[in-house]
Amino acid sequence: MPAIEIEGRIFEVDGDGFLSEPGIWDEEVARLIARHDGIEEMTDQHWAVVNIIRKNYEEKGMAPMIRLICKNTGLKLREIYRLFPLGPARGACRVAGLPKPDGCV
Repeated sequence: MPAIEIEGRIFEVDGDGFLSEPGIWDEEVARLIARHDGIEEMTDQHWAVVNIIRKNYEEKGMAPMIRLICKNTGLKLREIYRLFPLGPARGACRVAGLPKPDGCV
């Protein structure tokens, strides 16, 4: 199983860098993954996106559609890409601690 080390902590990940065990996720893990992905600071807007993703995952077992993220946060798609340069699936879902979403390339 691949692993990444971020600031002295080691996380088992799949081949695309998504957590192998989503249950270890907490806000500190989110901050570490965000830094690893080039996001220096998690702002309120970052957390709004992450919280929508986490809530949907906990309720439905999957990441939400991007339209739902935009609707519930009031952010436009380009703003989400500004917040998460790797995109809503690869970037935001990684920071939110989800497994790799279906259809994510």
